[in-house]
Amino acid sequence: MPTLSVLIPVYNEARTLRTLIGRVLASPVPTDLELVCVDDASTDKSLDILHELSRDDPRIKVVAQSRNMGKGRAIRTAIEHMTGDVAIIQDADLEYDPDDYSRVIAPILDGKADAVYGSRFATSEVRRVLFFWHAFGNKALTAISNMANDLNLTDMETCYKAVRGDLLKGLRLTSDRFGLEPEITARLAQWGARIYEVPIRYHGRTYAEGKNIGWRDGLEAIWLILKFRFLDTRATNDDSVVTRQALGEAPRFRRWILEVFGDHLGKSVLELNAGPGNTTWHLLDRERLLLTDSDPVHVETLRRRFGHLENVEVELVDLGGKQTSFRGIDTVLIFEDLQRAPEPKELLARIVGLVDSGTKILLQLPAGTDLMGLTDRAAGHLRRFDRDDVEDLMRAGGLETLLLEPFNRVGALGWRLHHAAGAGRISRGEAVIFDLLVPLAKKVDALTSRPGLSWLVVARVP
Repeated sequence: MPTLSVLIPVYNEARTLRTLIGRVLASPVPTDLELVCVDDASTDKSLDILHELSRDDPRIKVVAQSRNMGKGRAIRTAIEHMTGDVAIIQDADLEYDPDDYSRVIAPILDGKADAVYGSRFATSEVRRVLFFWHAFGNKALTAISNMANDLNLTDMETCYKAVRGDLLKGLRLTSDRFGLEPEITARLAQWGARIYEVPIRYHGRTYAEGKNIGWRDGLEAIWLILKFRFLDTRATNDDSVVTRQALGEAPRFRRWILEVFGDHLGKSVLELNAGPGNTTWHLLDRERLLLTDSDPVHVETLRRRFGHLENVEVELVDLGGKQTSFRGIDTVLIFEDLQRAPEPKELLARIVGLVDSGTKILLQLPAGTDLMGLTDRAAGHLRRFDRDDVEDLMRAGGLETLLLEPFNRVGALGWRLHHAAGAGRISRGEAVIFDLLVPLAKKVDALTSRPGLSWLVVARVP
């Protein structure tokens, strides 16, 4: 059975804490429960109450911060200590009703969503009527966030945000105060997460009852929305994801690869592990384009971007699991898989077994074992290939090699400099700069015979 982690930041909530914890534990959810309560250096008896409750119920974890650092930092600390498959944020007051958990997490448990927002402004059964200007401020911030992130949420500032546990742990979150709300939204959008929204009940507090968010927090939220849209766009600390996303900023480079493949690129194309669609944009003129990926987030991103096109199909495919065949495909593009696979020969043989005889397989492989270093590891590479390695790989797959040539000699120099500088991941800025240099890189490839950063390979299934 999956586990729901309820993340509860606590600061001076002794008056409501017992009631709130009781309601959370009694909430009717189809999962096991785990409560991660982070006390943000309360000056009342909140921490004592939490310790008392945790002694009586092992589902309650208590983490105490040594000094007051804000709601955002408390939630970030709770994320570090959670173990659940799904997480939901719960304020320690009584504004939000834990009976809504089942409704909020249902789209995630059904496999439809990566994140679900409980909206106070969508149609709701029960909603306490309170302050116009507070609601107006929330709606204004939601509108600005929607414009920045290309979303259509009705309540970005809601407390009830439920997120897949593995995705939430992978997000790069930095805010300490109320800015965590727009930051989570921005990071989910940058990742390409599937976001749903459901109506929830809301029983807001008055300022006399302890509500402590004000206009300064609204101004900070606006600044952070703009910051995460234009200045700090790295959604995760996972270097391989950052590198893969950065390469989307190099469209000239992708077109160059496809130009080298030329007429080998057929009318019916399978792009394996298409990721966020960096190459896909340049393949939309094919009669049939089948896009696959093993990550549901990338699959949803591909469906959003290209699923409306009649010549495009998108499928969730794990090459390590049970597969259906890819019959009727004349070209397979493989850019990311073999260098990441523990056993590349076995993986290639599996792919060959899924396609028709005569199918062409077009590969980009990292070249030169002497170039292996930090940047490869940041990109998720387990290996690079010398020419002999590539030829052996093709023989093991039973393939006929039609083209095998070095590619991107300027990039090989840049890769070495990247290693020498002790850098790992490739940033968006670096990708943009190299993309501007593609015309020069083409000329260098045409005029010199130095080793390249990659091998471009065209092989045919006999």
